[in-house]
Amino acid sequence: MTKKEFKAESKRLLEMMINSIYTQREIFLRELISNASDAIDKIYYKALSDDQLVFNKEDYYIKVTADKERRTLTITDTGIGMTQEELENNLGTIAKSGSLAFKNENEAKDGHNIIGQFGVGFYSAFMVADEITVITKPLGSDEAYKWESKGVDGYTIEPCEKDSVGTEIILTIKENTEDDSYDEYLEEYRLRAIIKKYSDFIRYPIKMDVKGQRPKEDSENEFEEYQEEQTVNSMVPIWRRNKNELTPEDYENFYFEKRYGFDKPIKHVHISADGAVVYNAILFIPENTPFDYYTKEYEKGLELYSNGVLIMDKCSDLLPDYFSFVKGMVDSEDLSLNISRELLQHDRQLKLIAKNIKNKIKGQLLSVLKDERENYEKFYKSFGRQLKFGVYNDYGINKEDLQDLLLFYSSKEKKLVTLDEYVSRMPEDQKYIYYASGESIERIEKLPQTELVSDKGYEILYFTDDIDEFAIKMISKYKEKEFKSVSSGDLGIEPDAGDKQSDAEENDNKDLFEHMTSLLSGRVKNVKASKRLKSHPVCLSTEGEVTIEMEKILKAMPNGQDVRADKVLEINVNHEVFQSLKAAYSSDKEKLNLYTNLLYNQALLIEGLTISDPVEFTNDICKVMV
Repeated sequence: MTKKEFKAESKRLLEMMINSIYTQREIFLRELISNASDAIDKIYYKALSDDQLVFNKEDYYIKVTADKERRTLTITDTGIGMTQEELENNLGTIAKSGSLAFKNENEAKDGHNIIGQFGVGFYSAFMVADEITVITKPLGSDEAYKWESKGVDGYTIEPCEKDSVGTEIILTIKENTEDDSYDEYLEEYRLRAIIKKYSDFIRYPIKMDVKGQRPKEDSENEFEEYQEEQTVNSMVPIWRRNKNELTPEDYENFYFEKRYGFDKPIKHVHISADGAVVYNAILFIPENTPFDYYTKEYEKGLELYSNGVLIMDKCSDLLPDYFSFVKGMVDSEDLSLNISRELLQHDRQLKLIAKNIKNKIKGQLLSVLKDERENYEKFYKSFGRQLKFGVYNDYGINKEDLQDLLLFYSSKEKKLVTLDEYVSRMPEDQKYIYYASGESIERIEKLPQTELVSDKGYEILYFTDDIDEFAIKMISKYKEKEFKSVSSGDLGIEPDAGDKQSDAEENDNKDLFEHMTSLLSGRVKNVKASKRLKSHPVCLSTEGEVTIEMEKILKAMPNGQDVRADKVLEINVNHEVFQSLKAAYSSDKEKLNLYTNLLYNQALLIEGLTISDPVEFTNDICKVMV
């Protein structure tokens, strides 16, 4: 028996494989089971065109057997087997795909697709085995062959005896080392866990001899061990079943079985796509945020299967960041897989699936928003921040996808409303979508800046989340209506008699306002008569794009950005305080300075801003009281 050498490029690939080209060694079992499933599929294909061949699915299975004493792990299938030539071609050259060639020859036929490839996947077994033996007997032949290899040195092929058609792959498991334990691949519980994780939905039974305990006959207190053959995979995945046969409980059970979350999902989406790309998917919209959702440790992504075989636990490419809360899985027969089967080539099929999934999620959320408002608001409480961050991120590129999903508290409705609902009831004379920002609804309701807009009967959206204003800046306008902060210098409201009085007072007291501006130099850009205040004596407004709330948020960031809003101190000329200011300007400049500082600090407090010198502020109050 002559030992044959691998080709040079194959030997290099094999060395890489032995040194674990996969990130997890347990993948080897997934690969071998996939190959076994493919071998059975080949008989199915042949039965489609051969009237003499009857394919009875019950006769076909895969069996996994561990022998701790001999340190062997055997994967047996009742598939099509291999001829001597096929052993040479498929196992003698790494990455040569017998299954792929078979698929190409039969791609016009209906039936199961074949994804497994003898070659790279097969050689992943060398990550856990010192020696691999393959005993195989092909369909329609009386001859059987044995292929053996200990790795890069080469392989041998010789005739042997085998009673039935199919293939046995016998792995001689490596001895333990100080760093690695290979015993786990001989343990029943570990093998079952690997099969359940990666191969649960292989369409043929995966059998194992499972140990159990039962009471001895004629004895209630004594137990005996027994062993019986069990099927350890479920075979028929829920996503391939007819939707009409499934109940909401079926989907919820699947959600819990896959440990997607401990909450009850608000909605599920079951997709069976049969177009440019063929795939099935089940997506879940959860009700509650995972404990680590807003941390760096959280990993987004959907489980990715290829023809029922788990390829990735979390495929992040299938979800945009703003929908990272979605849980579920995708199963496609069309994906191109690279050498390790763990890393997807970012091909057209994957991008088409991702785009379709994005649209399906958006459509489902809009449907819940329209038809199940209470459920949507529960969801929004948990994940609304993520949607708003999605609007803000990437310079607003995703705003069209997300703006109709946003909710904000309404001053008029006293509840959460959509932008569309706001715009639909705007009076004809209202130019802008008005909003006010603050730490809470209660604080915003007390803001002096809201008085004029409220008196006009205009609705105000309350922004209480630190991302709100940044997101709205990216949207800029909704249905041709621009957003305007109630603290903005120009509210776009036509002047009334009170405004004309403010202009007159400002002109008549120009020197007073200039003096106050000089006193507050570096702290405010200007001091002026207010057109927005009705009952309050003072407030701050802003000019430019940066508002006071944005300044607060940016300053609170770890890098401590020194971004400042251009602040304007507005004085209510109809308030008694203004008369005191005029009197002080005429007769007591020191008192005017005191009043100016007090009003400025009051305005800061109203906005929730820090007073630079609290001691000075309290002393100023005491001076007024004396």
